Amino acid sequence: MRPVAIVTDSTHYVTREVIERAEIAEVSLYVRIGEDQRRELDITDYAGFYGQLRALSELPSTSQPSIGDFMSVYEPLLASGHDIVSIHLSAALSGTHGAAVQAQGMLPEDRTGGRIEVFDSATAGGGLGLVILAAAAAARAGRTVDEVLARAREAREHLQIWFCLDTLEYLQRGGRLGHAQAWIGGALQIKPILSVESEITLVERVRTSGRALERMVEYMGSRREDGADGWVVQHIQATEKAEALAARGREMFGCEPVFVSEVGPVIGTYTGPGLIGVGGIPARLLQG
Repeated sequence: MRPVAIVTDSTHYVTREVIERAEIAEVSLYVRIGEDQRRELDITDYAGFYGQLRALSELPSTSQPSIGDFMSVYEPLLASGHDIVSIHLSAALSGTHGAAVQAQGMLPEDRTGGRIEVFDSATAGGGLGLVILAAAAAARAGRTVDEVLARAREAREHLQIWFCLDTLEYLQRGGRLGHAQAWIGGALQIKPILSVESEITLVERVRTSGRALERMVEYMGSRREDGADGWVVQHIQATEKAEALAARGREMFGCEPVFVSEVGPVIGTYTGPGLIGVGGIPARLLQG
């Protein structure tokens, strides 16, 4: 039986330490500001990026990895004797999943000796992070490619994640409101609480940052009640709020978060600074 390698894209924003420990391979999306295009994985100065984002009159553009980017990650893994489960952000939000499928088609099992399975997580950010970590735990435990894929599906089934934006400006300017546009209308001053269920989905609207923080705590409580004790916190340039949420989470769950991290440029271009988010899955899914 061939060991299974997990491949993902750069929009999970799990901490480097956790990704390296989980032995997850990555393919990067791209961010372009003017004529300068960079791999998202190469952008490490988030404070500098978001400072620049605030000052730009036109949002940066983002783009998916190329088929060649996927091939350059897949081929060495197949050559080293691995099967691959490749898990990516929602296909409704990006062509990344489609590029992975195209690369898969160029590397058939009868030529490489190894299987590639591509999975649409139908989420992004911390939700994607939890799904890939669940799959990686199964892979490290020696599960088959079908078992690892089943773990990813189970994690996605149990996943719930919410995030609150400080402003709707960036989502509106970037044209990424999707079905939430009809709910939100022109009320750009509200603090929307959103989720990703393939597309960005509006959960509720609150009017102050304080109330948004309270609702995030309440959502963490709902995860605890559902037995989803593998919990995470994410933010964009909102370290104090993230630390406050993590402190409440430790009290609530009686354990450390799977990760607390900052969302990077590809997703952050469309959400803007000030985002806070929480979510979780059952911790048993993060074990072998």
